[in-house]
Order: sequence, then C-alpha cells, then structure tokens
Amino acid sequence: MTGVARPVIWSIAGTDSGGGAGLSADQRAAEAFGLHLCPVVAAVTAQNSVAVTRVQPVAPELLDAQLAALAEDLPPLAIKTGLLGGPEQVAVVARWVDRLRARSPLALVVDPVLGASTGADFASAETLAAYRAELLPRTTLITPNRAEAARLLGLPAAEARDLPALARELLRAGTEAVCITGGDSTDHDGLALDWMASAEAAGWLALPRVPTEHSHGTGCTFASSAAAALALGFVPADALVLAKMATTLALRRGYAAGQGRGPVAAATGFASDPALLPGLSWDEAPDFSRWQPSAAESAAPDLGLYAIVDSAARLAQALQAGVRTVQLRIKTPIQPDAAWRALLSEEIRASVAAAQAHGARLFVNDHWRLARELGAAAVHLGQEDLQALGPAGREELRASGLQLGISSHSLWELARARTLAPSYVACGPVWPTLTKAMPWRAQGLDNLAWWCAMAGVPVVAIGGILSAEQMTLAARSGASGVCAVRVLGDDPSATVPTLQQALAAGRADAQTLPLPALPHPSLASKYGMVGCRPGDQLE
Repeated sequence: MTGVARPVIWSIAGTDSGGGAGLSADQRAAEAFGLHLCPVVAAVTAQNSVAVTRVQPVAPELLDAQLAALAEDLPPLAIKTGLLGGPEQVAVVARWVDRLRARSPLALVVDPVLGASTGADFASAETLAAYRAELLPRTTLITPNRAEAARLLGLPAAEARDLPALARELLRAGTEAVCITGGDSTDHDGLALDWMASAEAAGWLALPRVPTEHSHGTGCTFASSAAAALALGFVPADALVLAKMATTLALRRGYAAGQGRGPVAAATGFASDPALLPGLSWDEAPDFSRWQPSAAESAAPDLGLYAIVDSAARLAQALQAGVRTVQLRIKTPIQPDAAWRALLSEEIRASVAAAQAHGARLFVNDHWRLARELGAAAVHLGQEDLQALGPAGREELRASGLQLGISSHSLWELARARTLAPSYVACGPVWPTLTKAMPWRAQGLDNLAWWCAMAGVPVVAIGGILSAEQMTLAARSGASGVCAVRVLGDDPSATVPTLQQALAAGRADAQTLPLPALPHPSLASKYGMVGCRPGDQLE
C-alpha cells in the first residue's frame, strides 16, 4: 500500500442531479484542501440549473446505516451538514455527533440549507424546530445567509438586516461560532462581506465581489471549506479566512452548465494567491477605506536587522554597532506612577534623538500618544492594544501620521492588520520563545514564507531568534526585517556584524524557501489534527 492517508471529513447533505451544489460542491471543496470526503446522502433532489422539481429525504434508517458503516472504517475529524430533509434526519445526525464525540473531538459545521435559490422550500416548521433543539447546541460553526439565519431564529426576513445581532442570537442558541454570509447583498461598494463571530475574533470578512452569473453551490463550498480547515486543526476564525479564500477562487472559476446559473468550481491554489487574502474589520463598522487586496509582493525598503531594546542606553549601543531599525519596548508596570511616566518620557526623548542622529528608523512600542508628542515618527502596537483603542482611537492614530507596525500571529490577525495599511506586519513567533507568555505555536519558516508572500506589506520575523543561522533562514524566507532581542547579547558591537552578515547571506541566497500550499495552524484547536508539530519544544 502506498500513499499518505488523507484526513477524513463527512458531508451529510443532498444530491444535486445537476452537479452544481450539495454533495457535488462539497466533494470539490474537500479535494481543494487535500482531504477525503465521505458523501452521505440525506436527501435526493431532482434539479437542473433552472429549477428544483422534487426533494426526497432518505429514510432515517438508511441515513443511520450510512453513518454506521463509515464510523467503523472512516471516522471523521469534521462533519458538514447541508440539506437534511426533515426532523427525523436531523435527529439521526445529532445522535451520531454525540456517539462520535464520545470517542474523540469532532467539529460540526452546519450549513442550514432551508431552500433553493430558485425558490423551493426545503424546511418545514418541524425541521426548523429540530435544528434549534438538536443541531445548534452541538454546532461548532454555522454558516447561514441572512435569510436562513432569520428563519432559524423565527424572525421575518424584513426585520433581519443587522447581521452582527443575528450572529449574537445564534451564539446564544448554542453554536460556538457563526459566519453569516453576505454574497447575496450588493450594499457594500463592490465588496462581498460576511460577518463572523467566534471565540477568537469577530468582524466583517471582505473581498471584492466576483462578477459572475455562475454561483451555484457557493454556500456549500464555503461551509465545506470551513469544515476542511477545522479538520486540519485551524480554529474557527482562521478556518473562515481560508474558506473565504477558497470560495472566492471557486467563484472565479464558475462556469456555464445548462440554461441557468452554472456551478462554482473549487480548486487548489487558493492559499497561494495574495489577492485572495481577505480583509477583516476591527468592529461592526465595515470600514475598508484603507484596505486593498494584497499585491503579489511588496517593494518596500529592507528593514534589515531589527533590534528590540528596553532602554535608550541599550538603543544607543545597537545604533553605534550599525543597526538602523530599532524598537524601544518598555513594559508598563502594573501600577505606573508619575516617576515611571517621567522616566518613560526621558527614555523616548533620548531614543528619538539618537535615532535621528544615526539616520535610523525608530518604532516606539505601545506608548503612541507620548511618542508622537516627543517627536517619534513610528510606533508598534499589538492587536489587543489596537482593538482597545476602538474606532475613535484608531482614527486618531491614523490622523497622527505615525508609521505603524502591527503584530500578527494568525491568519485572522494578518487579515485584520492589513485593513490599517501598516508599514509592516510582524509574523511570530517564528521559533518557540520564552520572551513572553503567549498561546501561539511557533510559526516556523513555512508560515513565515507564506506571510511574506501573501501579506502585501513588509513582514518582520520575530520570536525565538537566537543565532546567526536563524537570521539567514528568516531572510531566505523573504522577511523584510528580522528581530534581535536576546541574540544581541551584552555587547552589540561584537554580535551585530555577524548577524548582519548572516542576513546578507540569506538575502543573497537564490534558493529561497518554498511557499507551502497551506499555512499550518498557529493556535491549538480542540478539533481536527490536534497537537504540536515536531520540534515545537520551548527553548
């Protein structure tokens, strides 16, 4: 026997005799992620590209038999549901979710197919009640459109305009994460917006609308893509970024088949096209005024060796050793007092003067208002700090004219950072680090290379960099800057020349590291392929 076993997911959904949606679309989406999909028939439809003429749910006993057979040989990491057909079928699915979860963690993605785009109604009042009582409390992620979300919540469609409010109600109904898709709306200046809400992040996912008539199977593709990403170990927020990318490529590849709307066509390659990386809003206002879909590569200046220091004296040492990009990072005490604030002001003032004297770039960490007052031109902020600023604070920061560097540790953080048009994004931790406690797994060189290819802005590598060899590898990955903290040692004049030579060697090495087909998860998930990768021990 040869070959590597693929991760397994199940789709419990309806057939589409026209080959566009349902299990046909689910199969294409799973293959785009490199997964094996088991197609479980819950309902049979007679349809073409123009109309659905009949829907016949399979007998609950037959549905149960399909699931029992698969459980013995092909247990899933995730299940995606589509058209289920009736309350009895919903009950069978709920029972099997419980049985499988008694053995191992299992993600459940619910695509509540309640009707056809041609107008056919697939869900009775009893079916809706079964969804509410039996599926929603077991759901990892639900992906309705606005009309489906309203029906599940028992609301008239005309009263369901507020997608964030609908998502909050679905979360209260028991699902862990929600994404209300908005591809059927044309209200947002050419953008296709989906509202997502999860434990990790909430906001609008945005990409330019694809001008195509051929969109049959879009919802199926989106939900199956999310299920595939969950099976690969991504948390819901990151899974939704990948699902958005995969579905947009599928829309681009839609084609005519019959007289009506043709199908979308999921395919590999979605995760290596920078233009498919979505933006993610910071709050409920869909503000994408500063965001542009990513270009292939940024032609921004080389940030080089990026020294992170905790005092003006240490900063002066780095500058004298030849470093030309520096960050002053002074941690705020639990109870800052007037004396500490005075000391902070003096440290920033001295650092600004030293950087200007050496023609160096200085980024001040966190204290951006004080930095602006004292003449700094650039700041670095983490995403929690930017989130805490709120819309007014972020607008004040934008209006200040300060250059901005932003930390990013995951796909959704990269998508969100880019909406502020930063001067760079930091990717980390590249290697395991003890500098500060954090939940993130090491990104590794594969994710760093992916960040550099996809971000569309300069990328700075940070985290666990303790040797010149690591500097070379990070530079080979395409990083515009490579951070040095402890590797600077006690005497930067002794270490900096070696580190800069290592960076130059990485820049000159034509054998750059390859771009992975998919990034790997950077945050542990309770679902899917759980567990750290080899070599993820702390230093």
